[in-house]
Amino acid sequence: MWTCVSLYFNADCSRSRVGCSGIKPSPSQSCDSCFFPPPPWKLRGRSRAEKGGAARFPTGRRCDVPPARSWLLLARCNIFFFPPAPDLPFAMAGAIIENMSTKKLVIGGVILLLFQAFAFMVGGLIAPSPTTAVHYLASKCVDTGKQGQETKWFMPWGPNQCDKIRNFDEAMAKKIEANDIVFAAHIPLPKKEMSPWFQFMLVILQFDIAFKMYNQIEEGAMVTLDVRLAYRDDTISEWTELAHSFEQRKLSCNLTISKTMDNEGRCYECDLLPFMEVGSVAHKYYLLNIRLPVNVRKKVNVGIGEIKDIRLVSIHQNGGFTKVWFAMKTFLTPSILIIMIWYWRRITLMNRPPVLLEKIILALGISMTFINIPVEWFSIGFNWTWMLLFGDIRQGIFYSMLLSFWIIFCGEHLMDQTERNRLSVYWKQVGPIVFGSFCLFIFDMCERGVQLTNPFYSIWATDVGTELAMAFIIVAGICACLYFLFLCFMVFQVFRNISGKRMSLPAMSKARRLHYEGLIFRFKFLMLVTLFCAAMTVIFFIISQLQVNEGHWHLGDHMVQVNSAFFTGIYGMWNLYVFAIMFLYAPSHKRYGDEQSSAQCITGDAGGNNGEDIQLTTTITHVDGPSEIYRLAGKDAQE
Repeated sequence: MWTCVSLYFNADCSRSRVGCSGIKPSPSQSCDSCFFPPPPWKLRGRSRAEKGGAARFPTGRRCDVPPARSWLLLARCNIFFFPPAPDLPFAMAGAIIENMSTKKLVIGGVILLLFQAFAFMVGGLIAPSPTTAVHYLASKCVDTGKQGQETKWFMPWGPNQCDKIRNFDEAMAKKIEANDIVFAAHIPLPKKEMSPWFQFMLVILQFDIAFKMYNQIEEGAMVTLDVRLAYRDDTISEWTELAHSFEQRKLSCNLTISKTMDNEGRCYECDLLPFMEVGSVAHKYYLLNIRLPVNVRKKVNVGIGEIKDIRLVSIHQNGGFTKVWFAMKTFLTPSILIIMIWYWRRITLMNRPPVLLEKIILALGISMTFINIPVEWFSIGFNWTWMLLFGDIRQGIFYSMLLSFWIIFCGEHLMDQTERNRLSVYWKQVGPIVFGSFCLFIFDMCERGVQLTNPFYSIWATDVGTELAMAFIIVAGICACLYFLFLCFMVFQVFRNISGKRMSLPAMSKARRLHYEGLIFRFKFLMLVTLFCAAMTVIFFIISQLQVNEGHWHLGDHMVQVNSAFFTGIYGMWNLYVFAIMFLYAPSHKRYGDEQSSAQCITGDAGGNNGEDIQLTTTITHVDGPSEIYRLAGKDAQE
């Protein structure tokens, strides 16, 4: 239905009144009436005074119907008609990224870049490597008492060390049975102590198996282990049992030489086997006693070759790295929390409910705060073995939120206006992210959840578990790469959409053209930063899953810890990115008078304003008006 907006003017071209009505247009109506698709339209205009001055009329009345896109120029009195800042659900007030001067944005960008460089330098120059690996050779102790005596612990060294043998030939000479031999390993090495700052302890097992012509390793051989773990906090106390379990590990050994009599005694090359993982290091000393029980009738430890030695590799987090990591969390938590409260306060001060993009930015800030909160400080004084699992859950929630945010962030600047501000529009993209995160959570619960009660359990111990775990990691890596490619495609679509709209810039006034070119540059730069953060996050995710070896570079007299720098740098990057997004997309506090805003926005008159203000200041004066970024990047459903 067409709506008639009648305009009445005084003799000097000043407006007398404006009326909205539903009168059907007719050819006989005067030129003082204009007809166009149903408003709401707001009247903004100017009348040229005799002296050439510029004047602007107040905003006119508004009708409650969807806006049109085009402008209508009424010849009489040079009145411009255009859509007002409509109270639509996707409308945003002018954001800080639109209103802030280029000088201030550059200064802010340089400050963030310096913080990013500092985050990398903290890890590379101050923190040690994230983890340390210590090798142990288990001592072969002889159990001279009754078998199954669980109260007896065997120490490999010290004043109460066990009776030891050097090899199995000595055991055969002394007629010591295999069931009477206990492999003992004390963690840490002599004259050292474990510390809660180590956070976790991962132990890997490797067998030294000698080749014998008449005692070869059978295909698919399984080793049965009777393992016990004890702890104490001084050198004179009795050992307290922490865990006891019967475990099986599949041998995967290869003999690189020919199987002949001449090569007897040469060792197989066996793969490392997962053995134990403890979620906290609350005690100073740990003791491992490992038995290899033999039962020919039940075929227990039969066909596993001649085991000569058991080697262990203990991996724990470095205390120095933990302190640096905790310090970063402690510093960044209030920073993100303060900017998040400030951001949401600005949103709530607006005369409309928050839109989807604003809600997803808040959710991103909450997830970042959740991962920042340094609850790990409590692990120094409490034996919280669930901290590893809790850390994985926090990181998983943040990953899900970050990946979902990037999809919605690009989509909200790409979708047609009729499709914006609805989470259901993104179910095809966000749904797989949520499903994949849930699958990884189940996978993590299947291992670290069980390890809360049995630290010797490992999903990698069986063929099915190994294949399932490898499938999860491979699929997760592929999905991460596909996600990044899809995000690049979305950003490309947004850029192409903006490039199409730039074709209309030459027809604008110089001030307005410079303003829009500034917005386009800012938005494109922000999208490229988003792509960079996404790429670094995908690389970090893949590397953290693969658990690559520690690396360092030598720069003169300084040694740069590459892995530590990568960890602290990526963590700092996440925080800086979230901080920047919440700051730049917060509603601007700048409120201009209607006259100034209209002069910049409609006429492009540079009258009393400097070039920077005209170029960079938002054209939106109504507090509930749509963002310039939205209007630039978004397709119009009516087009």
